[in-house]
Amino acid sequence: MNTPHPTPELFTWEFATDPYPSYAWLRENSPVHRTTLPSGVEAWLVTRYSDARQALADQRLSKNPVHHAEGAAGKSKTGIPGERSANLMTHLLNIDPPDHTRLRRLVSKAFTPRRVAEFAPRVQELADELLDQFAAKGEADLIHEYAFPLPIYAICDLLGVPREDQEDFRDWAGMMIRHGGGPRGGVARSVKKIRNYLAELIHRKRETLGSDGSEDDLISGLIRASDHGEHLTEDEAVAMCFVLLFAGFETTLNLIGNGALALMRNPVQRSLLQESLDRGETALLETGVEELLRFDGPVEMATWRYATQPLEIGGAAIAVGDPVLVVLAAADRDPEKFDAPDTLDLSRRDNPHLGYGHGIHYCLGAPLARLEGQTALATLLRRLPDLELAVPPEELRWRGGLIMRGLRTLPVTFTPR
Repeated sequence: MNTPHPTPELFTWEFATDPYPSYAWLRENSPVHRTTLPSGVEAWLVTRYSDARQALADQRLSKNPVHHAEGAAGKSKTGIPGERSANLMTHLLNIDPPDHTRLRRLVSKAFTPRRVAEFAPRVQELADELLDQFAAKGEADLIHEYAFPLPIYAICDLLGVPREDQEDFRDWAGMMIRHGGGPRGGVARSVKKIRNYLAELIHRKRETLGSDGSEDDLISGLIRASDHGEHLTEDEAVAMCFVLLFAGFETTLNLIGNGALALMRNPVQRSLLQESLDRGETALLETGVEELLRFDGPVEMATWRYATQPLEIGGAAIAVGDPVLVVLAAADRDPEKFDAPDTLDLSRRDNPHLGYGHGIHYCLGAPLARLEGQTALATLLRRLPDLELAVPPEELRWRGGLIMRGLRTLPVTFTPR
């Protein structure tokens, strides 16, 4: 008689290093799994692709934490640390239609294909400037010297944060990722500083905004829309800018960091991509970034959802008020959906991964994140072709945390350029 394997221990440092075997066990044995999170909150983990896709689009699962069955103490342990105390709750990750529809419409014009294409030269300029700062050294920490600052400066430019203030943003964002797996208080302090700065910047821009539309940044666009009757409150404007910063920098940071690591650990795939880039081709780069999103993506779990009525997911009965976390990392390695899911295949074309979500909450900034990921990784491979890890892979440390998956550091060596 076979003895059943015990349920794997979740949320340990060992789990953070490689969660995929545990997720494979859950998909097979407990695909909608009730567990106690490190914060003490009980939640359901959805791990199979079909269930995950259903849950992401199910409007009975609200994004609004008001529907969480726990009291105020429990509610304070979900969502982005510090957002409640900083009055930042009215953003796209926390609201449902019709408010979600209204706010998303206001911001979506900043992420059209045309606007993103216009932004491409600036992203390339940032990648080259950052590489210039360490290319002659022959060694670098790719997280702190490249993957982290690139999306910070890009999202600051998009929002309209003056260049002289962007170093402050870099410092505050750095505090957020350094404290991301530890006490929530460290993140909350950074959140409050960013909130206060954004409120002040919106006031300054409103006072100086011209009527000719020459200011083309996102904050100016939100102010202009509000002044033309779109009913955007100041709290909504600040919260919108904050969540675009929060969601826009850490996801892209992790895409670049996780992607660079995956390429270094899969030399055959990396060589194919380098040869393709040397020929001036882009097709493998485009499918490759989508595969990196699937294989070891930047977002491990989709942000919180709460049942507004009793429902069933994958045979599990979800009660009203229960939190539900869709595990994108598990769904995107589901062998029922993907051939050889644990193999990195940059040419994979049948790749409907959930890395950017699904349904009405599909990531608004996906086109910009794709551009940044493609540009950052291609520039690395072109300019530092012999890039390699400076430490054994098992010595790398991952940031703890629930939603995001990313490295603390990524030390590399290369021939000085």
